[in-house]
Amino acid sequence: MHSKVIIIGSGPAGHTAAIYAARAELKPVLFEGMMAGGVAPGGQLTTTTEVENFPGFPAGITGSELTDKLREQSARFGTDIITETITRVDLSARPFKLWREGADGDNDKPDTCDALIVATGATAKRLHIAGEDTYWQRGMSACAVCDGAAPIFRNKPLVVIGGGDSACEEATFLTKYASHVYIAVRRDVFRASTIMAKRAINNPKITVLWNTHVIEAKGDGKVLTHVVLQDAKTRETRNLDVSGLFYAIGHTPNTAFLAGQLDSDDTGYLLVKPGSTLTNIRGVFAAGDVHDKHYRQAITAAGSGCMAALDAEKYLEELEAEEQEQSAGKL
Repeated sequence: MHSKVIIIGSGPAGHTAAIYAARAELKPVLFEGMMAGGVAPGGQLTTTTEVENFPGFPAGITGSELTDKLREQSARFGTDIITETITRVDLSARPFKLWREGADGDNDKPDTCDALIVATGATAKRLHIAGEDTYWQRGMSACAVCDGAAPIFRNKPLVVIGGGDSACEEATFLTKYASHVYIAVRRDVFRASTIMAKRAINNPKITVLWNTHVIEAKGDGKVLTHVVLQDAKTRETRNLDVSGLFYAIGHTPNTAFLAGQLDSDDTGYLLVKPGSTLTNIRGVFAAGDVHDKHYRQAITAAGSGCMAALDAEKYLEELEAEEQEQSAGKL
């Protein structure tokens, strides 16, 4: 199958790109993935419960509902949505080649496209402690900014796991809503920058638990009520009453399938030309959390999805003009 534009990814970035590309009559194809990165189609947004900061939904909306609406809008304008995962690409020449999961090496005919938008996002790292399967989204989250203001966490004690800048930032953010915030740090020192560490340590609503591992999440079967802590040195355990646990141990950009063909930073996030979505390969664009490790919000991902579609449309126009000039030169 050949397409003018193929979009890989089904979060806010991917679907926004699809909506813009479809309205531009580019007839985009979107591969939404099948549990790619261990997450359902829709990406990290599907792991969020109540979304209260996406414009247009004053009463809030769940992450899954928002994902469904984005998908419905993409389809309405003619996007061909395919529930399969792209596992390998060849970006060495145009048209670009993409292989779906289960493809038998080079023997299976790949899908091809003139322009490619990579919107595969980043997956939050989790520890998969005991009880996590029961209480994920029932008191456990990996995004304080996304979920911290939810009623389940307001005026309640919360715990953040991590020792870097993200942990300090998220703990500080949560103090706006929580009665108290604990930071569980596995060592006796922060990895965070000095200024961020001081800000957390000096905050009266934050208590740092040094040399501490969170080894189990417990509750009443419906919501989280406490966690089990273990001292990293003595191995002794104790309970800590909290109504929320937030992972702040980083994210992994979903770029392994690219096999290093696009420029990235030392943690795998794709690099783009400032003020655009252009990667180092002409005709390939990056949108959303796959290149944004700073904001990581649904609204910023949607914005970059719009940018990617507009960048792709401009590229295709340039490509068509170049081909016409080449054809004219041969006459």
